[in-house]
Amino acid sequence: MPSLRVHRATDDLAREIANRVKRFGLVALGFLVIGFGVLIAPLPGPGGIPVIVVGLMIVLRNSFKARRQFVRLNRAYPRTLYPIRRLLRRDPEVVSLFYHQTLRVERLLLPKRMRWMKALRRRMARRAAA
Repeated sequence: MPSLRVHRATDDLAREIANRVKRFGLVALGFLVIGFGVLIAPLPGPGGIPVIVVGLMIVLRNSFKARRQFVRLNRAYPRTLYPIRRLLRRDPEVVSLFYHQTLRVERLLLPKRMRWMKALRRRMARRAAA
């Protein structure tokens, strides 16, 4: 009767190979999603950017090299990559992140008298309290 150690070793090896194949497949899928996002980016609306971010999230979760590069970039540009870091959490707060990014873009592009997101939030909070 063969020992259990031999079976465990082959099971571990098979599991390791299956995990590597799965990770490689997910990284390939992530790059396909990124490519699709780049293709639809010229179309009207912000359709390409969220698709590219989803592809980046898939690649970053499954590629050690990409994650290492992301950590290097994060150390160099922490404020720029903060939204992506928040999306990579286990339970990302997508609505909150979208709102804060909209405020950020508003601040960059619009003069103070034309900004409307903060006023909209205050109006909605007053209605909810009433």
